[in-house]
Amino acid sequence: MTTGFFRRLLMQDPDRRSKILRARTSLRKPKSLGASAKLRLMLALMVCMGFASSSKIALAAGAPGSQPWMEPVPVLQIFTFLFLMLGPFKVVGPFAKITERAEPRLARSIAVRATLVSSLALVLAAALGQSTLSRYGIPLPDLALAGGLILFLVALRATLLQSAPSSAAGDEVAVPTLNMAITPLALPTIVTPYGVAAVIIFLALSPDLEGRLMIGVILLAIMLLNLIVMLLARHIQRFLGVFLQILGAVLGIVQVALGIRFIDHALKWLWSS
Repeated sequence: MTTGFFRRLLMQDPDRRSKILRARTSLRKPKSLGASAKLRLMLALMVCMGFASSSKIALAAGAPGSQPWMEPVPVLQIFTFLFLMLGPFKVVGPFAKITERAEPRLARSIAVRATLVSSLALVLAAALGQSTLSRYGIPLPDLALAGGLILFLVALRATLLQSAPSSAAGDEVAVPTLNMAITPLALPTIVTPYGVAAVIIFLALSPDLEGRLMIGVILLAIMLLNLIVMLLARHIQRFLGVFLQILGAVLGIVQVALGIRFIDHALKWLWSS
């Protein structure tokens, strides 16, 4: 009886009925990401970059007891290199497209598995690269010159592609599966060939255990940033897409200059030796 009374009351008052329907609809909608989560993501990025800027790694030292042929490189510069090659710039779009038709739980599983696979792939590539370089006995200046060329060309290509027209958005979206976390997301979207080359070169040019551990910390921070971005991709894709495009353009120019710096130091050392 009471239910029928309220139902008749709502039928007589259309305004009250519309308000209740709007409230019920709003309760069914998933809550969007608030500004606090966006600020936390920005704060995490700023903390990583601030921590990286507080120390330096003496890359490419000479023989024991000799002076290094290259000035210590700030960790922030190494973080910039690896962030551009392995960071969230290339992850947001592909992950959002892969998980467009996925349930939230499956999307989270894909993000976590992609992060784990990427981290293991980098560890394996670093170990194999170090053993291969030591077996061939490549001199450090030659390695630095090769690394500078790779970093310069990759940064130059990324900078030029900023103005290239985007691909067509009408491609058919495949049904998302957990295996997509391995390919194409982890390999080759996150762990790119030039990203692996940069990791191997930085580890080879680092003369001591402390520098190599610092590079490992940088890689861990970048993988965590990738995970955060993938978990929040549905909510921050528009906001983060614009921010990453601007930041990528700025850091791309910086990376071109840093690649030239590596080439310059390597050529000076080879010329004087």
